Amino acid sequence: MYMIRKQIYLQKKQNQALKRLAKQRGVSEAEVIRQAIDRETERDVPTFADNEAALEYVLKFALSLRERQTPGEAYRFDREELYQERQKRWTKK
Repeated sequence: MYMIRKQIYLQKKQNQALKRLAKQRGVSEAEVIRQAIDRETERDVPTFADNEAALEYVLKFALSLRERQTPGEAYRFDREELYQERQKRWTKK
């Protein structure tokens, strides 16, 4: 198997966790990193191309932004409005 060398920067706590995992598993630190990359790339993460409902939602939202603005005026968002909308979305019961 052909390997490519990479250099990365880790936070101190990440480095400690990497060392601990490698020791617990009896493998190299590089192997722990490779396994983590494999897990991340094997996950079935939907994309907008795979999810028509998500794409439709994004398009609808973009069009609603266009309707809110006055012609010739740049869109200005209201941070508080965005927070309220997000809070409503996540606190539905």
